[in-house]
Amino acid sequence: MLGPQVWSSVRQGLSRSLSRNVRGWASGEGKKVDIAGIYPPVTTPFTATAEVDYGKLEENLHKLGTFPFRGFVVQGSNGEFPFLTSSERLEVVSCVRQAMPKNRLLLAGSGCESTQATVEMTVSMAQVGADAAMVVTPCYYRGRMSSAALIHHYTKVADLSPIPVVLYSVPANTGLDLPVDAVVTLSQHPNIVGMKDSGGDVTRIGLIVHKTRKQDFQVLAGSAGFLMASYALGAVGGVCALANVLGAQVCQLERLCLTGQWEDAQKLQHRLIEPNAAGSTEHWP
Repeated sequence: MLGPQVWSSVRQGLSRSLSRNVRGWASGEGKKVDIAGIYPPVTTPFTATAEVDYGKLEENLHKLGTFPFRGFVVQGSNGEFPFLTSSERLEVVSCVRQAMPKNRLLLAGSGCESTQATVEMTVSMAQVGADAAMVVTPCYYRGRMSSAALIHHYTKVADLSPIPVVLYSVPANTGLDLPVDAVVTLSQHPNIVGMKDSGGDVTRIGLIVHKTRKQDFQVLAGSAGFLMASYALGAVGGVCALANVLGAQVCQLERLCLTGQWEDAQKLQHRLIEPNAAGSTEHWP
């Protein structure tokens, strides 16, 4: 991780260069990077001695690479990042980058409890191959995580991140929903491209889509259980743990929604509810 002097240098350098560089991440003129699509949140396999099993991780990536996913999420809740050391978190990102198809996006969970630690982790993950950083809400002092505090935190991270930032709200694990008013404010930041919402409240997802419609901001559903409803309300994709085991079906649901085949989409969504629930929100947020 970065030492104090390196941190100071990074902070100053990135602050000066942000306005120059942010256009380099655009998918079109004046447009932020497009994160639309389906992403499996990759699990972190462990050996019997609690070491990361990098061989199994590569094997899993090769299998997942056969499906038409937009990319992969690593170090999300499904990746059990709280159980990893900082060096393991970076090594996992590096391993996935090398094993995955080159034309896919890699979203890496870089969230930590402090703003400085989050920036350091984000910079380091960018260096080992992450295309975007998915930043979970800090939550240890959740009682102090007001909209103002979260806006301050995410703004600092986005200001200093060399890659685009995706907001990540997962109240089942953090006990904290990223407030809608904070999301609306943060959606205006040129380096915040979207949000993964795992709360399961489709009314809230629809409201966020509606209130950020004038911004170049995209919303990803955090589960296959409410994927169709999220698409209907304007979400652009999903980070779906179910895609790890039923990748073809989740991608089919995406295609049905995007082509307006809502009756068939409804039937498929119904069939996916029980297998999705079998993983439980406790393990598949």
